[in-house]
Amino acid sequence: MSSDRRMFLKAAGLSAAALAYAPSSVHAAPSDTVPLPGGWHEMDEEEQPRAEVWDVSWAKRITGKHRAMFDVPEIEGGVGIFRAGIWGQQYTEVLKLSPGDLSTVIVIRHAAISLAMSHEFWATYGVGKALGLRNDKGKKWAMANPMLSTAATDPKSPMSNYLLDNQLTRGAIALGCNLAFRQMVSMVAKQDKLTPAEARTKALSFLVPGVIMQPSGIFANVMAQEAGCAFVNAV
Repeated sequence: MSSDRRMFLKAAGLSAAALAYAPSSVHAAPSDTVPLPGGWHEMDEEEQPRAEVWDVSWAKRITGKHRAMFDVPEIEGGVGIFRAGIWGQQYTEVLKLSPGDLSTVIVIRHAAISLAMSHEFWATYGVGKALGLRNDKGKKWAMANPMLSTAATDPKSPMSNYLLDNQLTRGAIALGCNLAFRQMVSMVAKQDKLTPAEARTKALSFLVPGVIMQPSGIFANVMAQEAGCAFVNAV
């Protein structure tokens, strides 16, 4: 687990025992080796799919009395997604609420878009190496999404509740930025030598089930706020 995330979780009041069950995270390589998000080839506008039909029905699911949208533009060990889960847990416990009283929206955009991709995508397309992210021991490139469950995840651990897939199961809304998603499409196109359209279709097949792609992260942010969500700068 990254030191930043460990410090944050300790500050949130989680016990040492809970921290011990935290899923493996990633360590950033020295800053001079981490490529900027624009370092990948970004497809030209004419290469992008046209007449896209966007699913915005998620806004109708924001019905809880307490509503919050967590903006996640950076990976940072997955802290932004963790914060969404911690907010839900603390509001439920402190205010004695039922799950239906809360509406959680997580917007995954910019440099964090790979958090919306499956373990298979991370392993197949070398996300860890591309981003300069190493595994929990800091020696090898990260080969899995740190914010998804694995076979080693203890479902009884409080930490598992904060993972993206488990938050989705409990009703959280996760939205992906299509502009940032071009980076994922570019990786597929380059490695598999596919056309942009073919690469996009394949990249979408690796999207974490339940994540809803939006025209942009900013579009999703504004729509969530118009639906009554408090804006949280999660990273």
